[in-house]
Amino acid sequence: MRFSVNIPNFGDFADARKVARLAVAAEEAGWDGLFVWDHVVHDKTARQGVPFGDPWMLLTAAALATSRIRIGTLVTPVARRRPEQLARQVATLDALSGGRVVFGTGLGGPVADEYGSFGGPTDPRVLAERLDEGLELVSRYWSGEPVDHDGAHYQVRDVTLLPATVQQPRPPVWVGGFWPHRRPFQRAARWDGAVPLFAEAGHGVVPPLALARGVIAYLRSLRDAPFEVVLGGATDPGTAADVVGPLAEVGTTWWDERQLQGGPDLDRVDAVLRRVEAGPPGL
Repeated sequence: MRFSVNIPNFGDFADARKVARLAVAAEEAGWDGLFVWDHVVHDKTARQGVPFGDPWMLLTAAALATSRIRIGTLVTPVARRRPEQLARQVATLDALSGGRVVFGTGLGGPVADEYGSFGGPTDPRVLAERLDEGLELVSRYWSGEPVDHDGAHYQVRDVTLLPATVQQPRPPVWVGGFWPHRRPFQRAARWDGAVPLFAEAGHGVVPPLALARGVIAYLRSLRDAPFEVVLGGATDPGTAADVVGPLAEVGTTWWDERQLQGGPDLDRVDAVLRRVEAGPPGL
């Protein structure tokens, strides 16, 4: 099992210098990854007056300050971005970091705030179509080969985006979704990893073992190839191994340390830094 730190792109973490400071601390303490949210406004009511940072700029600061840890977004909603621009941002960061980028994706939300506020589509079926079509396009752009495409949502005429990503055939693609909905995990099984979320265990809550076992069994039924399964929550350093160990035994490959979404420390660098400096669970 590997271990990552998960932070939002707002509050204290809107400041790229603070993200870089946290990334250095994570690398020095033995963590394996740093993942950043990708939101524009998140929840407009809850985040009113809160500063936001662009996730790719934040990750650039993290990349420049470190040399080992993986970096990426959890998750980027492809459906509200232009695939060509997104592909170039990721390829640039992959080159800058020496091939350390993980690309996490999903529908994103809250849909009314993140999409509807800007006149975008809010029908989940349309967003899912745009995600699938856009993600395929992004992957093709990363190859550095010519792309022609005539789809339901995107059209491309003889475009080659260079340079290709350092990682080939592409950076790892992890797909997030809420279990027990099946379609997000059918999508994830076509790529490189899954980031399950649970209504019964909100962001920062350690998922019950039965839920973890269920989603992992379903993913294994879809594919036999090596596959990342990313679960997360907030742990105490003294008991983290006891909490995370059983999840590793059922097939979780990454533990993603997260603050409680409704808690006071979600976007506070000092609180997150204290947990990071204590180190990952010692399994």
